[in-house]
Amino acid sequence: MVVTEFNDSSVYMACKASADPNASQLDQLDAMLQCIGEANANSLDTFFLVYASSLVFLMQAGFAMLCAGCVQLKNVQNSMLKNLLDACGAALGFYSVGYAFAYGGMDFSDPQKTFIGTENFFLMGVDNLMFWMFQFAFAASSATIVAGAFGGRGQ
Repeated sequence: MVVTEFNDSSVYMACKASADPNASQLDQLDAMLQCIGEANANSLDTFFLVYASSLVFLMQAGFAMLCAGCVQLKNVQNSMLKNLLDACGAALGFYSVGYAFAYGGMDFSDPQKTFIGTENFFLMGVDNLMFWMFQFAFAASSATIVAGAFGGRGQ
């Protein structure tokens, strides 16, 4: 049993109201637990995507510290600013075209499939923004890794 509309104040109350009163107590409990699990499944997925995204994005701070330890003292501020601007640039780039190139047009049954995506530019038509945030965290971290290899070597 799936409850799609919640007229009461909680998922528990909605699932309890939708339970079969003629069923045994064990069957009612089983039905309620399944109902609550189905109602909260999307919330758990969202939580874990946000949690994993934050962990990956915190790798930015680790890469910044690593890069700061590899350059001379006079270049530490420049290195930190470069790492901050890498994250900002990655956010703008992945928001505008990166996600669209990677995931725009994911219809695998289409015989006219292109090499890169042709839709979802500027996140237009994207439903799952948590997936975008998760992928952005990896894109930003990879940009920082590449930029960190250049630290202290340029003019």
